[in-house]
Amino acid sequence: MNPSDNDERVARALHHAGVQPAGAPLTPPLVLTTAYVLPGDPAGDYQYARWANPTWTALDAALALLEDAPVVTFPSGMAAIAAVFYGLLKAGDRILLPADGYYTTRILAERFLVPLGVAFDLVATAALGQKSFDGYRLVMIETPSNPALDLADIRAVSAAARAAGAIVAVDNTMMTPLGQRPLELGADLLVSADTKALNGHSDVLFGHVASREPKLLDAVRDWRRIAGAIPGPFEAWLVHRGIETLELRFARMSESALALAGRLRGHRAVRSVVYPGLPEHPAHQLARRQMRGFGSIVGVTLADKEAAERFIGGCRFVRAATSFGGLHTSAERRARWGDQVADGFIRLSVGCEPLEALWRDMQRSLDAL
Repeated sequence: MNPSDNDERVARALHHAGVQPAGAPLTPPLVLTTAYVLPGDPAGDYQYARWANPTWTALDAALALLEDAPVVTFPSGMAAIAAVFYGLLKAGDRILLPADGYYTTRILAERFLVPLGVAFDLVATAALGQKSFDGYRLVMIETPSNPALDLADIRAVSAAARAAGAIVAVDNTMMTPLGQRPLELGADLLVSADTKALNGHSDVLFGHVASREPKLLDAVRDWRRIAGAIPGPFEAWLVHRGIETLELRFARMSESALALAGRLRGHRAVRSVVYPGLPEHPAHQLARRQMRGFGSIVGVTLADKEAAERFIGGCRFVRAATSFGGLHTSAERRARWGDQVADGFIRLSVGCEPLEALWRDMQRSLDAL
C-alpha cells in the first residue's frame, strides 16, 4: 500500500467513513433497540438485536477501513480472543500461545479449553522464530509482548506457521492499526482490545477481530451471534467517537514515549529501560521493519518493589492504573499480577500530556528516591 492510499483510508475511517445527505447528523447516531419491525418472512440486515445493530455497522465500516479487512466487534478484547478460540477450535486441537503475553489469554486456555480437549503450549515471544509449528491448529503472536516488550517477526513466523498448516492470529492491541499491520505481514487473524489505545479515553470495554479469510471470520461472527457475546450500541458509539482522534493521540503518545524512554535510561535511580524505539533494544531493527511507530508503552525497572511504588505514588501526572493506551499517562508495577518481570518493573503508558511537564514530574519523583 502506498502512503497516499493509506492516508486516504485513515482519513475516511477516522473522519469521513460514510457519505451522508444534507440534514443528516454529523456524528453516527446511537441506535438503542432490542427489536426491529419485521413483517412477513425475515429479510434485511436488521432482524434481531443480537445479530446486528446500525451503530455496530457504522463502527464496523470505520474499523474495516483502518484494518483494510472485514471486522467483527465484541464487548471486550478477551471476548474477541474467546471468539477465535471457540469459533475455530475443537477437541484434539493443539495451540501455541505466548508465554510472556497477556496472562488472561493463558488462563482462558488452561481453565476452559483444556477441559474441552484442546491442548496448549507456551513459548517466549522472542523465541518464536526458532519454534517448530508442526501439529498446531492455531499459533498466537503478541508483539510487542505485554508487558516486557519483546518482539516476534510476524512475517517470518506467519510464513512458517502457515506452511505447517496452522492458523496465525496476532494480538495487535498495543500498536493499533496505525502502528502495525499484521494482516499485511501474513497473519490470518488480528485481535485487538479496543479498550486501550484505539478508543483511548479509558471509558469503555471493547474489542474486534479482523481477517481477510471469509471462512475464519464467518466462524467468529457465528460464535458471537449464537453465544451472545455482542457489544452494546452505546459502547460501539463511544469507540467510534474515540477513533476519530486516534491518529493524533497515537502520534503524540509515541513521540513522547520515545523521548521519555531516552531520558529515563539516563537517570541514576533507573536500573533499565526497555522500549522498541531505543537502539539498544535487542529487536530494534525488527521494530523498524515491521512497526510504523514504536508505541506508547515503556518498561522501566527500578531497584525493587518499594522504589517502584514510591515512584508511581510520587508523580502528579502519572495515574496508578492497570490499563494502558489512554490519553492520561498511567503506570503500574506488573509483578503484582504475577507477570514474569522484576519486582521493580513498571509498565509506563505514556499519554497526551505535554512532554516537558511529564518529564519534570517523573524526574522529581525519581530524584526523591
